[in-house]
Amino acid sequence: MYIGTTGPRGLHHLVYEVVDNSVDEALAGHCDHITVTIHPDESVTVVDNGRGIPVDVVKGDGRPALEVVLTEIHAGGKFNRESGYKVGTGGLHGVGITAVNALSSWLTAEIRRGGSTWVMDFEKGRRTSELRQLGRADSTGTRLTFLPDPTIFSETKFSLDTLTRRMRELAFLTPGIRITLRDERADRTETFHFEDGLVEFVKYLSR
Repeated sequence: MYIGTTGPRGLHHLVYEVVDNSVDEALAGHCDHITVTIHPDESVTVVDNGRGIPVDVVKGDGRPALEVVLTEIHAGGKFNRESGYKVGTGGLHGVGITAVNALSSWLTAEIRRGGSTWVMDFEKGRRTSELRQLGRADSTGTRLTFLPDPTIFSETKFSLDTLTRRMRELAFLTPGIRITLRDERADRTETFHFEDGLVEFVKYLSR
């Protein structure tokens, strides 16, 4: 119900939801580069250099914040007080990446935060591994890789043209952000970066 359809539009909406989380971080001043990669198996990876989704244990819950964000609807708002993460860790409505996780055969979250790299795995919205620390990290950010569930979606092949249009629009609407779109299926890469935002969008439309 949340993505509206299990057809191609709903499939691409999964990518939009994950990218919108990264754009939220950009709007809060904590992220300036987002990379979206389509892999040959039609899984997608979205990486940003924001603060990274919180991984601390949630008070009164006992679970890592990362697990709560990825498995509970409307969990994003919980972290305004707990971690100072004031712009939607779960998307503007607190359901974005939770829905993506639930509609994916598998999802892996890799978080760089607090000087460490953390990883947690999921299948069809359920945690399949404990939060584990991989090692040190000299930067911050979030990396989410997911494979849309073919038992839910009638089509699981991503359209590069559709994603290109969306990433270009987001770059126009978020001045200063750099969005790189890579398609490993066709060995193509495009980068969108517009310092003047909507002014450049008007010029683009005029052309």
